[in-house]
Amino acid sequence: MSERALPRLHGTTILSVRRAGKVAVGGDGQVTLGDCVVKQDAVKIRRIASGKVLTGFAGAVGDSLALLERFEEKLLAHGGNLTRAAVELSRDWRTDRVLRRLESMLIAVDEEHSLLLSGSGEVIQPTDGVLAIGSGGNYARAAAIALLGATELSAEAVVRRSLEISGDLCVYSNRHIAIEVLP
Repeated sequence: MSERALPRLHGTTILSVRRAGKVAVGGDGQVTLGDCVVKQDAVKIRRIASGKVLTGFAGAVGDSLALLERFEEKLLAHGGNLTRAAVELSRDWRTDRVLRRLESMLIAVDEEHSLLLSGSGEVIQPTDGVLAIGSGGNYARAAAIALLGATELSAEAVVRRSLEISGDLCVYSNRHIAIEVLP
């Protein structure tokens, strides 16, 4: 059986929202292998850099954790400068033979910046303060934008409600939600 014929792990929705001086990052807990849910309570949100940076990852779990470890090293090497660490990681990710094969995306936020990093070299900072990745990311992002425009909910409440909506719509997402908030 070829690698392509093996079922792939799917499932993640990660969402980051900025509002009123706070930033919240949340994720659902579902991991799916082929058409079967194999874990419902995975935690895909991490605090790094002594708790000053929140990250959320989507993609192959081993790849995501390897990428997160490399990102932490870059943060340390650049004195906690999130933007500089993201650009350096992105450059390595795009040019390194081993890193290039990683199937993952990463959201990283601190008190000032929200960034999305991808393996094709992008470092994206949203103009609206909303980032989303993973299988249910588009549902969560749309819900967050609507809630931000129509309510006064906190960043954390917008993330929670948006992930619940995504969990109801995306078969690779669920309502087992973990959220972290800065500051």
